[in-house]
Amino acid sequence: MTIDERAITYINSLENGDSPILQAVAREARDSFVPIIRKETAAFLKTLVEMKRPLRILEVGTAVGYSALLMAEHMPEGGHITTIEKYEKRIPIARENFKRAGMEERITLIEGDAAVVLDGLDEAYDLIFMDAAKGQYIHFLPKVMRLLAVGGVLISDNVLQDGDLIESRFAVTRRNRTIHARMREYLYELKHRPDLQTAIVPIGDGVTVSVKI
Repeated sequence: MTIDERAITYINSLENGDSPILQAVAREARDSFVPIIRKETAAFLKTLVEMKRPLRILEVGTAVGYSALLMAEHMPEGGHITTIEKYEKRIPIARENFKRAGMEERITLIEGDAAVVLDGLDEAYDLIFMDAAKGQYIHFLPKVMRLLAVGGVLISDNVLQDGDLIESRFAVTRRNRTIHARMREYLYELKHRPDLQTAIVPIGDGVTVSVKI
């Protein structure tokens, strides 16, 4: 928990709501216990997409396609999203959701491990959304920096780990200590790289917004 639950409830109560297809995808994800971005994070993400107006978006971590569809609804005409997912059970669901939304021409889903897929990409992206395995963010960073255009925006979700990140490593369960250490290293890198300007925003489960300079 990064901010008061009452504040989150109030903030979310002001939302206009998703499109019907996004509502359906979100409902089905919840029913299947598939994590998707939180409501306040979704509002933040679509606002950033409207601000940046990116024509080329890269997403690391598709899940069932909710966030890709959200960005697709707010990116400019002619924009395209490339999204990467390795969990085989979720890939056909995401593809079907893109088809239901009529977005299969605007969203390309690449199957495979992002560590491998990223090395095979050579396009410059205006916006990259990182929402994959949290312990891998630090390993993905050099790869996504190579692909991020100058002036491009890197957005990373779930960086505060439900508040665990501010705790001592000894206060974190043993099985989460590696992720805890790697996420701290990732945030340090984002804040200290000379080619990035980064803000850490305590909404949802923590979001970083970095601009390549």
